[in-house]
Amino acid sequence: MATETPRERTYGNWRRPRSAGLGRLGLLGTGVLMGGVIVVILAVATVGLLVAVVLLALLAVGLGSLMISDRHGKTGLQLLTVRAGWWRARSLGAHLYRSGPLGRTGWGSFQLPGLLAQSRLSEARDSYDRPFAVLEVPATGHFTVVFATEPDGASLVDQEQIDVWVARWGEWLASLGDEPGLIAAAVTVETAPDTGRRLRQEIEGRIDPNAPSLAQQVLREVVDSYPLGSATIKAWVALTFTAAARGRRRGSDEFARELATRLPGITQRLHGTGAGSARPLPAQELCEVIRSAYDPDAGRVIDDAYAAGQIPKLTWADVGPAAAEAAWGAYRHDAAVSVSWAMSQAPRGEVHASVLWKLLAPHREIARKRVSLLYRVLDPGVAARIVEADKRNADFRVNSAQRPSEHSLREQRSALATAQEEARGAGLVDFGMLVTATVQGDSPDRLAEAEAAVENLAATARISLRRMYGSQDSAFLAGLPLGLVLPRHLKVPQEIRSAL
Repeated sequence: MATETPRERTYGNWRRPRSAGLGRLGLLGTGVLMGGVIVVILAVATVGLLVAVVLLALLAVGLGSLMISDRHGKTGLQLLTVRAGWWRARSLGAHLYRSGPLGRTGWGSFQLPGLLAQSRLSEARDSYDRPFAVLEVPATGHFTVVFATEPDGASLVDQEQIDVWVARWGEWLASLGDEPGLIAAAVTVETAPDTGRRLRQEIEGRIDPNAPSLAQQVLREVVDSYPLGSATIKAWVALTFTAAARGRRRGSDEFARELATRLPGITQRLHGTGAGSARPLPAQELCEVIRSAYDPDAGRVIDDAYAAGQIPKLTWADVGPAAAEAAWGAYRHDAAVSVSWAMSQAPRGEVHASVLWKLLAPHREIARKRVSLLYRVLDPGVAARIVEADKRNADFRVNSAQRPSEHSLREQRSALATAQEEARGAGLVDFGMLVTATVQGDSPDRLAEAEAAVENLAATARISLRRMYGSQDSAFLAGLPLGLVLPRHLKVPQEIRSAL
């Protein structure tokens, strides 16, 4: 009796919505072009030809900076503004950070630098009486709740089960649009050297004192030797909510009381996605995670304290670095150096569910690696307007050209497929990715090996990574499981950037 091998599912059709415009210009850039042409014509009629030529040259330079882009899609104007911002930050000394009692900060503590310097951390309990940390960012009015997960992994798992996990993950992302006040979600997967604390606690807590001495000796040798050269994988899910509700702004206490009844349902739905056992992260554990990210040596001290039966008490004012320095292409914090990349292009074509497996797995050349998938949740009504506008813009680019390019035709088909899927009830989210590699010490060779390893892993994941030049400190902070929404911290809104 013949058996049919099940076909492995593929995924794709990721696209970046574009506003209507002429050529590579968006709606705002096209408006600048039309207005500039009118100004040049008026200058010819009123001022003279020489002035009109000068204005035309300035217009050409300005529009050229919007139309010419590098392989990551960054225009000349964006690259110029990044350089100008970096020069300003260095001239003001904003790339240096010194904290603590002998630091340059006024509060004398080890507060987080940069975008989360004014953040506050509190703790509450949900309806299951589980403690959970609430991170408040006053600058944007956001609250973040972090969940610790234990992913099941895909080893020795049937393909049918993997397909079910992926489908439920998509359903979970789509359901986030119905959560009141939820604006963003982030999934962070970190690989780091294993100190053996969990294995030691598990074995020493289960050793029978009446067991043969040889068996006890073998188990203790396993505890001492197994962690050498091994790695541990940790995963967190961060949900970010807005403080504004029904026309007024809530405080952290009111928000925590409202969220306490919703957390059990969120964790229960998350369990079916393959995330394993999901639980809210208490304030103490969140402080340990952030402290270990800035200073890996502190992570080993924390593990040793737990192995000795002690709890190292940490507050939110203790988790930041004692010293940090942001360079053009790297970020030095305490005794470690990190480099961060951002995804500039999603995988083209169709991919399998295991496309990110090598990027997320431990790597021998990268001692500590952190991959963060960032999602911006869209309301169903907003999602419908976006896909319809994207479809109209794609049709406009095709119909306005006498001989449309194959790229424009492909975009039209992709926009139509997205609109059809959204009409059938599929959710819509904006997503991105941040990758951070951390090495300890001042060895340039180790840092170069880590950089080369990440760039090679990006090729296996079929994505394009762009090094975050000029903003390494902010990218490092956004890659932590803290739910930081970077577009809300930009001086130029994202809507204006897209319209250019």
